Amino acid sequence: MPTILIVEDEARIRRLLELDLGEAGFHTFSAADAEKGLDLLRREQIDLVITDLKLPGMGGLEFLQAAKRLNGALPVVVMTAYGTVETAVDAMKAGATDYILKPFALAEMRLVVQKELDVRRLREENRTLREALATRYDYPNIVARSSKMQEVLALAERVAATVSTVLIGGESGVGKDLIAHLIHQRSSRASGPFVKINSTAIPENLLESELFGYEKGAFTGAATSKPGKFELADKGTLFLDEIGDIPPVTQVKLLRVLQEREFERLGGTRTIKVDVRLIAATNRDLRVALEEGTFREDLYYRLNVVPIDLPPLREHKEDIPDLVHLFLSRLGQRSQKAQPGISPEALQLLVEFHWPGNVRELENIVERACALTTGTLIEPSDIHIDRLPSRDPSGQAALLPEGKTLDQWEDDLIREAYRRANGNKSEAARMLGLSRNALRYRLEKIGISDDSSKSPQE
Repeated sequence: MPTILIVEDEARIRRLLELDLGEAGFHTFSAADAEKGLDLLRREQIDLVITDLKLPGMGGLEFLQAAKRLNGALPVVVMTAYGTVETAVDAMKAGATDYILKPFALAEMRLVVQKELDVRRLREENRTLREALATRYDYPNIVARSSKMQEVLALAERVAATVSTVLIGGESGVGKDLIAHLIHQRSSRASGPFVKINSTAIPENLLESELFGYEKGAFTGAATSKPGKFELADKGTLFLDEIGDIPPVTQVKLLRVLQEREFERLGGTRTIKVDVRLIAATNRDLRVALEEGTFREDLYYRLNVVPIDLPPLREHKEDIPDLVHLFLSRLGQRSQKAQPGISPEALQLLVEFHWPGNVRELENIVERACALTTGTLIEPSDIHIDRLPSRDPSGQAALLPEGKTLDQWEDDLIREAYRRANGNKSEAARMLGLSRNALRYRLEKIGISDDSSKSPQE
């Protein structure tokens, strides 16, 4: 039962609030002045305060400030018959969460009280969940101090316990293979094989035989039979990296394996059944590939059962210091000798960079700095980052703002058009020369959902 403290010098109003809030299911304490109110705050567990702004002795604003010093998260509703803009602003600056004018209906006060208690409960739940995430999802090879990476790990943990196909998205260098390994290790298939294949590292004419294997004599040079990656991953996990680059012919055969869990080797007639969990990854937006006709729609939906999107490093820079120390520790283990530390100035330089190559680029820069430093600390002069030139070879101005990728620049442009149109998607689409559906897709991609982005004009 939530406990409410009422501080009001008028006995009639104080008694009415006690009776009404008590009937509504709240436990109440009351005080006729600020000093008694503060004494109750120190002695009792109070969930919300209702106070008048005009009190004898210590004023309402002074009481409000003192109450917030005792408990900064305590919701405080102020009431006054002297309702001016100035007093409202002063109350809010002092920490009030809501403001109500006398005379008021008791039903109105109950609504305000319930709303503030609900907000406090949600904030407390959010804080508890964040603390639980920070302590639960901790892995030796994955740095995830940031809330964004903690959310990725929480989703990976949940999906690991299932047999669902997973599609991991994200820019190159964000660590998609680490998340794939994590899902495998946390699954019931952890004792089985984890087989990885990168479709871009294998010539197109050989990819099919690598995936499905081949029989002796299937083609020139096939002197013996060879099992493919699907067979090797039986009872385990197959991680297919850069799946967006698989040729259309192979896409058809891959779809069949996902649907029926069977295939034939190249040049063979025997049907081979497998029990394989597929995890796919791509640095491309497969929805764009669908629009372009380079990726099969039916295969996309078979793969996209559980999507996990990894944020680029520039969106969780709070992880950079821990990543740097992890890389320094790894270098020390590999070289079997002490590695230098890093100065605060050098670390700040790394945090401020936008990292187009993401975590992989950061690791390379740290290793380069270790190789170049002559002291016990890496200093800013030891860090050599390959910065993109601000002008192209012809001497003309760069097409993109300094430190921005094309995707970032497009996202910013979409947000600006949406802001100028006051949330009206039709108007924003006209500004950008896009169809309304195309704009909706881009808004969803940057986190503005269709439901939350509806405006009164639509």
